[in-house]
Amino acid sequence: MTTDATCSAGAGSHPGGAAGPPSPAELCRTVARRFTTLVDRGALRLPYPGEGRTRERFRALAALGREDLSLARLAEGHTDALAILHELDGPPPRPGERWGVWAAQPPGPGLTATDKGGGWRLDGVKPYCSGAHSCTHALVTADSDQGRRLFAVRVSGPAVAPVPGTWQAVGMAGSDTPDVTFTDVPATPVGDIGGYLRRPGFQHGGVGVAACWLGGARAVAGALVAEAGRRPLDAHAAAHLGEVDVLLHAAESVLERAADEIDHDPYDRLGGARVRGLRVRALVEKVCTDVMWHVGRATGAEPLCHDARHARAVADLTVYLRQHHAERNHAELGHLLTGHEDRP
Repeated sequence: MTTDATCSAGAGSHPGGAAGPPSPAELCRTVARRFTTLVDRGALRLPYPGEGRTRERFRALAALGREDLSLARLAEGHTDALAILHELDGPPPRPGERWGVWAAQPPGPGLTATDKGGGWRLDGVKPYCSGAHSCTHALVTADSDQGRRLFAVRVSGPAVAPVPGTWQAVGMAGSDTPDVTFTDVPATPVGDIGGYLRRPGFQHGGVGVAACWLGGARAVAGALVAEAGRRPLDAHAAAHLGEVDVLLHAAESVLERAADEIDHDPYDRLGGARVRGLRVRALVEKVCTDVMWHVGRATGAEPLCHDARHARAVADLTVYLRQHHAERNHAELGHLLTGHEDRP
């Protein structure tokens, strides 16, 4: 798989070469090139969570989200993979390697790992593999006879194949997130069984995803801010802008507090990482949703219809936010707060 390969979104150029928004395939290729450039320049070697510069890490992820959420998705996966490898003593990444974290576990058949004596091998299908055509390596979860565990895999060979047509999204089209088929692929275990989810960094990484979301909300809000710069807003639009400013400021403050708490307790000895992660992600998801609502009410259809960048930011953020499990996560938080975390 290379950055020039046709992305599995599959749409081609516009008929007759007519001008217009880029096709999904074009978006994939553009994002892949930018992702590759960032990796090659060392721009994605961010501070690890909990090492005293977590605010800096979250600000960098938010800036990427504001620039392009599909790019931020690939960059966040790469930086998360580097942190996981560091935390679990995995194989050190080499210069130029582009890593993803492919750990989605939806219902249905998935990926299996088999210890064949000479080493582990992966077979099956893994869904939601962001950067399927541009990543050279990935951390992948798979089920084994011993339980679910994490593996480091080189994904640029012919035995790892994106499934055409399995990424039909309009929002986040450029993230190139199809299902991927694995056929007898060599894999290196990283950490012990269940270690990927048990480690404190899993919760810290979830807050990093929320930083990307918040950057996306900043991009969406840009349409209203730009309108305010062109002409005076009427009272209703000004009220919406004020609401947006309060929401974004509050979410940024919460992220900064979370970063400081992570730096203060990186190994979660106080036991607050899961509650913190649930709170921050829920708050940021709500802020992003409300920002889209306020901007839409204030600006109407005009930027959605005539500003391709804004329309794509709204579509991308709408899809990316669905990584949040909504009421399921809220229910888990409620159970944790009442001491009934073992309840469904």
